[in-house]
Amino acid sequence: MTSITSATKHSVKKTKTGTGKKLNPPIARRSGASGVAKSRSGGAGTTSRRGRAPKLVATLSSSDVSNMSKEEVEQTVQDLLRQAMGESTALFKQGIAKPRTSSSTASRSSAAADIATLAVHHGLLFVLKQCGVLEKVESQLIPMGIGAVFGNERGNNPGGGMRKIASSASLTSMTSTVISDTKKGKTIPPEAREGSLLLLRALAEIVGTTSEPFVVPTLAAALDESASSHSYLREAATDTATAIIELSNPHALPGLICPVLFEAFHSPEWRVKENALDRMKQCASHAPRQMSVLLPQIIPTITTQIWDTKPQVGKAASSAILAACQTNLNPDVAPAIPAVVLAICKPKETVRAIDELKATTFVATVDASTLAILCPILSRGLKERLAINKRSCCIVIDNMSKLVDSPDAVAPFGPLLVPELKKVADNVQFEEIRDAALAALQSLTKALGHSSIDEAIASVMAEEASRVQQEQSRIEEERLEQERAAKEIEDKEAEE
Repeated sequence: MTSITSATKHSVKKTKTGTGKKLNPPIARRSGASGVAKSRSGGAGTTSRRGRAPKLVATLSSSDVSNMSKEEVEQTVQDLLRQAMGESTALFKQGIAKPRTSSSTASRSSAAADIATLAVHHGLLFVLKQCGVLEKVESQLIPMGIGAVFGNERGNNPGGGMRKIASSASLTSMTSTVISDTKKGKTIPPEAREGSLLLLRALAEIVGTTSEPFVVPTLAAALDESASSHSYLREAATDTATAIIELSNPHALPGLICPVLFEAFHSPEWRVKENALDRMKQCASHAPRQMSVLLPQIIPTITTQIWDTKPQVGKAASSAILAACQTNLNPDVAPAIPAVVLAICKPKETVRAIDELKATTFVATVDASTLAILCPILSRGLKERLAINKRSCCIVIDNMSKLVDSPDAVAPFGPLLVPELKKVADNVQFEEIRDAALAALQSLTKALGHSSIDEAIASVMAEEASRVQQEQSRIEEERLEQERAAKEIEDKEAEE
């Protein structure tokens, strides 16, 4: 007889149940799918970036607007302004029984477009000033008043001298790493801030050039809203900043636009930097001549953003620096610009870029913008391990220096090239390469306006020492300013 113990195994044959119900098939998941939607940056719940912004469409027709009196226009603007800011309309105006609808981006957009349409037909100053539209927008985006600027109160870093560019909350967010809008000091409702941005965009797109003095100074506020924790507000900020750049006069780039964009690169919020870099790329197509002149300042500033910890910022910086370099007017360097920009973004491509430049025949005059593109790569190439690569750099510098238009153009790049050429001329064991370095050093010395190599080296060293001294003085002033501010805070706390 067979005994049954605890180790005995039983195999049971599965049979179909008679219920007639089919079991649910397993749910097929896509590769990489998860229960929580993630954005490109890895955050939860963030929507992806879209393409071109939808056009703002007004609900008021020209015939309706043109027949209004001043009183009717003012009352209509007030109602539309409340709607644009996400507020409720006047109580009992449409009857107590009429249902109220919640505010949405679409309703705020149409209200902003209607206000801009009224400004076109009844005067921009009347709508902005007498109807209080400008004051309302500034109170939402710049709650601490128009006197706040980028930088400190003593003006060491004034940001181009603009006044309506940022609020106190915006300045606080530039040095803050918190995510919540409330913790940044932004207590204004996000709907009202979005409505203000939509209104600025409507003025730029519908009213046009006449609104430029009122709209362009708010660029920094639009950039700062890119760091909002609300996706719809970030989209409105991007669209408004794009419209502001498109509206601005190209001649405003050096004194108004670029200082704000440069200051935005110091923000700890990566979305602010990404938006500013995208606007810099937009400036390259909007004002190419002005951008070309500013390349000596633009290229070093953007280069620092290429190695940002956020890949989105690095990608935007690469696109921006390529667009900026392509505004250069030198036809000799144009074919090599993609290789040079690739070498700026990826140092391992330096040798390939130098080979491209070595094959370039310099015929046109070399100005400061061209030097700003080439000198960083040539300086890096002079530090290569292989002597043959150093020789290629010396040949390019020699050919390039003979066509420099003025000593002032090449003066900022002397500290980059002169010391490295001197090292090659003194330390490389191959005589042919040393001769090439000496020839390049002589041509560069002549381009700098010096009579001898020793004089050029002494001048470069003096300039470098002066620059270091200025930097030390600036750091000391910032330290004293921080200590003074900390002491003032302690005194106020002690008084309280």
